[in-house]
Amino acid sequence: MPDRLPISRRTVLTAGALGALGTALPLGTPPANAASPSPQMKPGKAGRLQFRADGTFKVVQFNDTQDDELTDRRTVELIEKVLDQEAPDFVVINGDVITGGCETRLAVKQAINNVVWPMEARQIPWAVTFGNHDEDSLPESGVDEAGMLAIYRSYDYNMNAENTRGVTGTSNTIATIASSAKKNRAAFALWLMDSGRYAPDALNGQDFAGYPTWDWLRMDQVAWYRQQSQELEKRRGTKLPGLMFLHIALWEHRFMWWGGVDTRTEADAARGQARHGIVGERNEDECPGPFNSGMFNAILERGDVKGVFVGHDHINDYVGDYYGVLLGYAPGAGFGAYGLDGEERNRMRGGRVFELTEAGEDVSIATRVVYARDLGIDLTADDQPMEPLPLAPKQERL
Repeated sequence: MPDRLPISRRTVLTAGALGALGTALPLGTPPANAASPSPQMKPGKAGRLQFRADGTFKVVQFNDTQDDELTDRRTVELIEKVLDQEAPDFVVINGDVITGGCETRLAVKQAINNVVWPMEARQIPWAVTFGNHDEDSLPESGVDEAGMLAIYRSYDYNMNAENTRGVTGTSNTIATIASSAKKNRAAFALWLMDSGRYAPDALNGQDFAGYPTWDWLRMDQVAWYRQQSQELEKRRGTKLPGLMFLHIALWEHRFMWWGGVDTRTEADAARGQARHGIVGERNEDECPGPFNSGMFNAILERGDVKGVFVGHDHINDYVGDYYGVLLGYAPGAGFGAYGLDGEERNRMRGGRVFELTEAGEDVSIATRVVYARDLGIDLTADDQPMEPLPLAPKQERL
């Protein structure tokens, strides 16, 4: 039996569930079961996030480590070298932490441990979002996302929140960063959202043939963001700037690249790049779900989230300014997952760095990608599985 039966939007979407969302929408009217402004994160050694004395804070985003317990050794090498070079204050593994191939609960724990232990060993606070592949091993291992969350939260430096009752997704989390000058005053927020797995087979009697079959943020998640954003503003007295991380791209990522909705020519892409200041590569189509979630519209309305960063599409790493909001990718970090074609398979492996600097009530954001190719890591187009790293006693017992 799985740790918890996977009855969620990954497999079931009912008309009744859709209808229930309407009560959560009016601005300023939180749903009756809304969480407190700061969703409950477990106490641990990570403590409170705070800007350094010089007003800086560094975040590293890894995406799609995506392997089983015999993780490609270079994935771990990449994580370790980026951590040692950048010395971040917080790390997010933004979905598809693991994938199919884990046949037992032990294998799931080992696959997770391989890619989170580098942060634990360095005492760096970290968290994950969930992607479409994280439950691929569920039929064999019996471990669903709820079970994985319990494993993640068993680590000392993990900062994932528990699930919020009545809100779709696993561990939607707000990690606030305190001001360098006032530890009790939030200066920035990191929003970690679960963008789900796959669309259902059918909805209201209609299948999804011809449409993208990935998942999408649900309206209750958008409403939760808006309500939490309002609460944070109320407590602070001004809007709290932040970044949002989710696995699956928004439709707006695609619109930005092409400079329009129904455009696909080189001239269209050039227009999008010029208008939105896009830098980086796009080597595959963006893969959002069949419906536009409305999250970008909510972000424009609230005016606090300054960027939305995703993964899922391993060989994209671009970033641009889409009407005042940064939209971007981190490339895939997992050497065991798909990459570019042929000998170039591993050229794009890397992680995205965010350098945050306090500037009065605002925070400036600079971002760049660190690539495995610049860190002396072997890019040979093969698989190099490693033996699992040993589990700590706490994770062995879990």
